Amino acid sequence: MKYTSVDMEAEEEKYLDELNGLLEEILNIDLQQIVLSNTRDEAQGTKVKVRPVLLKGDLVFQETLYRGTQVFHENCNRDTIKKHIVDYLGRLFKQGEFTGDKLRATVLVSKKGKISVKTHRSPGKDTGARERSSVLSHDRAKQYILTDGMPVDFLVGLGVQTPDGRVVKAKYDKFRQINRYLEFIEDVLDALPGDRTIRIIDFGCGKSYLTFAMYYYLHELQGRDIRVTGLDLKQEVIEHCNRLAQTLRYQNLCFERGDISTYDGAEQVDMVVSLHACDKATDYALEKAVSWDAQVIMAVPCCQHELNGQMRCETLQPILKYGLIKERMAALVTDALRANLLEQQGYDTQILEFIDMEHTPKNLMIRAVKKSKMGMKTRAERSDIQELTSFLHISPTLEQLLK
Repeated sequence: MKYTSVDMEAEEEKYLDELNGLLEEILNIDLQQIVLSNTRDEAQGTKVKVRPVLLKGDLVFQETLYRGTQVFHENCNRDTIKKHIVDYLGRLFKQGEFTGDKLRATVLVSKKGKISVKTHRSPGKDTGARERSSVLSHDRAKQYILTDGMPVDFLVGLGVQTPDGRVVKAKYDKFRQINRYLEFIEDVLDALPGDRTIRIIDFGCGKSYLTFAMYYYLHELQGRDIRVTGLDLKQEVIEHCNRLAQTLRYQNLCFERGDISTYDGAEQVDMVVSLHACDKATDYALEKAVSWDAQVIMAVPCCQHELNGQMRCETLQPILKYGLIKERMAALVTDALRANLLEQQGYDTQILEFIDMEHTPKNLMIRAVKKSKMGMKTRAERSDIQELTSFLHISPTLEQLLK
């Protein structure tokens, strides 16, 4: 039988209607996963995965495109992901596997572009929208913001995940730490500006696992307009991180060699991060944040030696005579005073457990958010801090810097 061009167009429209009908039925909260594969052009992409995600209570569809060693994520609404899938099957991929709670389907595209849709329905368990939402939320909480088995480009680039998304066993603690860090950022999203570029400085970024995680979460997942600078003293680390940022096409993420205490590369900063900056370097980072009137400060102090060398107190001598006890007490006093001094500058300040003590003893985070209205400490409260420093014969660097 010979088909005219009109017949061919009618046939193509029929198959396209079938595909659209499938997408109408399966793109909802009952979707488990969509996988598009068998590419026509590996340079454009080798595979696409789609899964439902709840963000702030709204159902979106996370599209993951695999292109060589790179992985790209995009969160789409229902209409957008539908258009993307139709486009992908029309020009790039020859096969699609669609899996829902009650529906499974295979879509095949011939060399001539003919689309065939085969579906299989099963009664399944009717969980209901509310219960399914709870399940999605539970999975997300259990598997963290970034999940094991779902490849993320920067995690693959840093060796935390294999290209297929499995977390390297030796890096699992780092994977948990990254997710814990992102949870802390998630809590303060509303404190960051939403009407302009968010300026972020990461002091003492080191190998920058958490710097890349912060950029990925805020820009790729949350869609925020951000500009991030990582600062470190080691030139080889800076070069390595810049190469990876360029490979990942993280355009507004850069790394510079520099010292925290003398850094003058920014006039306005919205968020200051300082993770494991050694001893007084944390104090310089906190002072910089205060001088910029930063809205958010996140610091994980390390190697708090300063007060250990200063602390003298006859009353506490039975305790301080033990070196290990004195060292730990000095570290706790250092961070507690830092938190109090930030409160004096108008910040709501918390000291949080960053990661379980079994993984690292340097596990406390100071998180400070600028109050909408300046609430300085009362004279009595400031006097209490002075009384404590006099009692212990200590002079914290941050106190001197803020004066």
